[in-house]
Amino acid sequence: MSAHVKITAILTARPDKAEGLKALLLGMAPHSRSEQGNLRWDIWQDQSQPSRYVLDELYRDTAAVAAHRETPHYKDYRARIEDLADRSALVLSPIEVEDLRP
Repeated sequence: MSAHVKITAILTARPDKAEGLKALLLGMAPHSRSEQGNLRWDIWQDQSQPSRYVLDELYRDTAAVAAHRETPHYKDYRARIEDLADRSALVLSPIEVEDLRP
């Protein structure tokens, strides 16, 4: 069985681009959430810096991430994001932790 893949992206809107960034992300949500391999796709807004957003994505496996990156909505996002925001993304693999609870 393949391991889940988590992607966490931090997006900070460029000056005067916060509304455009928010609209882009809100438009991505229903499409990304409906992908077969997507388990979670959430947008978080930083309370101390409202122009900063965090994407919290979870995919079934690396094949699901690859499929996501081939969708029209992801390609549109990639074409537009550099104009709207500074972006930093982490692609993460799970580490099993022993559960010591009784």
